[in-house]
Amino acid sequence: MNRLVVMGLGYSGSCVASMAREAGFAVQGTRRDPPPGSEALRFAEAGPALAQATHLLVTAAPEASGDPVLAAHAEALRRAPALRWVGYISTTAVYGDRGGEWVTETSVPAPRQERAIRRLRAEEEWQAALAGREVALDLFRTGGIYGPGRSALDDLRAGRARRVDKPGHLFSRIHRDDIAGAVLAAMRAPGPPGRPRVLHLVDDEPASGAAVVEEAARLLGVAPPPLLPFAQAVEGMSPMGRSFWAESRRVSSEATRRVLELRWRHPSYREGLRAILAAEATQHGAEGR
Repeated sequence: MNRLVVMGLGYSGSCVASMAREAGFAVQGTRRDPPPGSEALRFAEAGPALAQATHLLVTAAPEASGDPVLAAHAEALRRAPALRWVGYISTTAVYGDRGGEWVTETSVPAPRQERAIRRLRAEEEWQAALAGREVALDLFRTGGIYGPGRSALDDLRAGRARRVDKPGHLFSRIHRDDIAGAVLAAMRAPGPPGRPRVLHLVDDEPASGAAVVEEAARLLGVAPPPLLPFAQAVEGMSPMGRSFWAESRRVSSEATRRVLELRWRHPSYREGLRAILAAEATQHGAEGR
């Protein structure tokens, strides 16, 4: 029996768990504080599940002190005789600012933001923790994550969408369902133990935030918000928001798709936004019957 434990049933982790169950995995996952009636495990009490896991996906964000899963459950992981694959959800922010140039799976990380520095340290902690074991390790460096309930469509409906004008500034994105599909493909075709794989979870078309908002507005049949110069927009941004806009890079996933024999369901934001609308229509139709 393949037993997957997802350490962090958040937006992406929950989707991976759902797809893995459909693929025949026995799946358990954690939350810091599961709501009443939830099947999720409390994070601090995941040791017995980890000890029986064959596969482990870590989505939990690193803390200043390091990776929280290793901090809390290193001993249980050492006692996990059946464990043969670990996946760690990281970020393309580990590459730092590249001035809009391309990075590939072999590019050397150069993080500048604290959150990216922590992610790279966590990647290194997992490599060290699994050294000498017959366990494959995949480091999933993801772009900006969007999907149902978390897209430019939702921002427009809520009146919070902004069309920021910063010429030449591009973002790489990935639809949530493509993350889950890639994780499942990686579990089915793991790399060799002792040689961590860097896998890029980004779609095929880096694009400006303004272009995505414009496409969402077109699909909804509404006027896009006015173009806002970046110098004006940055004044109202949070520190996190400013950190995203401080860096620009285009991320290639060509090698990842080749090694996993994978094609994205949503190769750009256009297909992704259309899929979200189609799913909403299907759900509303089902609710109306």
